[in-house]
Amino acid sequence: MRTTPSTRDFTDEAVDDETVWRLLDVARFAPSGGNRQPWRVIIIRDAATRAAIKEAYQVGWREYWAHVELGLVPFAPDADGIWHGPAVDLEAARGRPAPDQFGDKLGRVPVMMVLCAHLPSLAVTDNGLGRQSIVGGASVYPFGHNLLLAARDAGLGGVMTTVLCRQEPAMRALLGIPQSDAIAALVVLGHPVKEVRKLRRKTVEQFAVVDRFDGGAFSPGFSPTSS
Repeated sequence: MRTTPSTRDFTDEAVDDETVWRLLDVARFAPSGGNRQPWRVIIIRDAATRAAIKEAYQVGWREYWAHVELGLVPFAPDADGIWHGPAVDLEAARGRPAPDQFGDKLGRVPVMMVLCAHLPSLAVTDNGLGRQSIVGGASVYPFGHNLLLAARDAGLGGVMTTVLCRQEPAMRALLGIPQSDAIAALVVLGHPVKEVRKLRRKTVEQFAVVDRFDGGAFSPGFSPTSS
């Protein structure tokens, strides 16, 4: 877990089917609501399909990058927890090239997978709370992260990106995805050009608190201040 980064740059070395099968075989033990295992994995081999996914990804990336250029979190809800619509001109963003070494090489990655989720199988317990829903992903993204951890253990690298979701209607037609299912992520695997061994993350004290959202930072031997 300490040495599994988002890897986006791969060598040309192929990854054999047996290895991919083993990674999926390990990842399938991820938890999910009611053990319903709502994930479906489409392994993309066809060159024309890969090219179409690359183009769709680049369109989504242009939208994403238009936010980043303005210092915005792409498609983030406002402080009230609700998304009130695009913060940028999406049509203009789609027509303007954006730098992205990963997207430019996407058609040539060793392993390309589209991770889907069967929506009726998701126990979305935060539905109806009047804010952005996040709970449904808990039944599919652990599988995706298991896949990345398994890849790291096998000497590979990978990334799970949701940018492709911006073009879900086109991908639904291209890949034959039914209305009952949604794209959760694009997962790409391969042999990393550079192996990262040290990741930068917040310390425990920066995100863990005691008793309340505004409580004191948690650390070993924490003692709350008496009132």
